[in-house]
Amino acid sequence: MATCGDIQVKELSKRASGQAFEVILSPSTPDAKFEFPLSPLKKKETSLDEIKRKLEAAEERRKSQGAEVQKHFAEKREHEKEVIQKVIEENGKFSKMAQEKLNQRMEANKENCSARMAALNEKFKEKEKKLEEVRKNKETMKEREN
Repeated sequence: MATCGDIQVKELSKRASGQAFEVILSPSTPDAKFEFPLSPLKKKETSLDEIKRKLEAAEERRKSQGAEVQKHFAEKREHEKEVIQKVIEENGKFSKMAQEKLNQRMEANKENCSARMAALNEKFKEKEKKLEEVRKNKETMKEREN
């Protein structure tokens, strides 16, 4: 058994897997006794003024926290308003661009239709001229035969 100050170490057994020890803590003198207080430590008496001060501090903390929460929600609402405004602007721009594209397509279709109609009218006029020429030729042929 080895002794070092207030600690005693007793070897229990030696094994192949390791050693076992018992550690004993003892007071420096055999007659020394530790005194444990029988009653808990006495708390300092709190005065009415101190209680009021603590309650006021707690109320201030609650108000401060409430103000922080309200500020946070106000910032969140402001952000939501900005996002909504941006969405409305984007939708307006998109609608305007879509309307312009539609108008351009309608104008192009109208021009194409007018061009086709003009081409058809020209074609019909040429056919009408050819028919008129054929009729005249037919009449002159009949007159020659008579």
